[in-house]
Amino acid sequence: MIDNMNPINQVSSSIQARVVRPWQQKHFEKTKYGKGISQYKDKHAGRRCFIVANGPSLRPEDLDLLHDCGEITFGMNRIYKLFDQTSWRPTYYVCEDELIAQSQQAEINAIKVEAKFIPIELKWWHRASIQDACYFHLNYNEQERYPFSFSTDIAHQLDCRGTVTFSCMQLAAYMGFTEIYLLGVDHNYRVTIDINGNTVTDPTQKDYFCEGYDADIKDSVVHDMGNNTRAYMDAKAYCDSTGGKTTIYNATRGGKLEVFQRVDFDSLFRREG
Repeated sequence: MIDNMNPINQVSSSIQARVVRPWQQKHFEKTKYGKGISQYKDKHAGRRCFIVANGPSLRPEDLDLLHDCGEITFGMNRIYKLFDQTSWRPTYYVCEDELIAQSQQAEINAIKVEAKFIPIELKWWHRASIQDACYFHLNYNEQERYPFSFSTDIAHQLDCRGTVTFSCMQLAAYMGFTEIYLLGVDHNYRVTIDINGNTVTDPTQKDYFCEGYDADIKDSVVHDMGNNTRAYMDAKAYCDSTGGKTTIYNATRGGKLEVFQRVDFDSLFRREG
């Protein structure tokens, strides 16, 4: 155990905070964490994947289909709350929410996946201890987001836009997926902030695929759908800039996300008979 009352340890922590970590953030690709991320560059070049979000439209039977077909998938945040209803498990897991990472460490550590992608900032500043985490650096600097925000070098940084789905898109593009399908991205909640900054309340709207999904933190979170929409528009702009090399499709059943081309989820799978 580190004795934080020891002056030597206090000086060491101060140097870490003032010198070492800022350098690591600026040159993340040179750190052991950045080098770990780099192994995923173009790992799945030319393939397709599914980014599974946690909206109310998400169905266990759709996840079973993904499992049966051997699809590569991304899961996020509290997706494990659906594990008791499906044989499916994500290939990759992503969480950048400090509240979830702090309070749900046991649940996250229990997830068996190929890799768990976690911001290094959660380890440094929020003491999130995620076993076997593959750490990336979140970039919050909006001045670096020109002509659009979408990092193409995850080993260096991943652009933070307040939505983990956007982070999954960047990771998927970095891994070389040419077709990225969204599932369960309903893009709507009971209480939201719209693109004009107005607070909109819809008491008929269900937030997630299960009740009590975020009962412990719901009063601490406001869903800024205007910000999310702008982030998705940047993701679309990135895809357009690749000339068709990378395309994001929305295979969600319903929902309000219209930035990406809609596709019918069932049409993506060949069925016998």
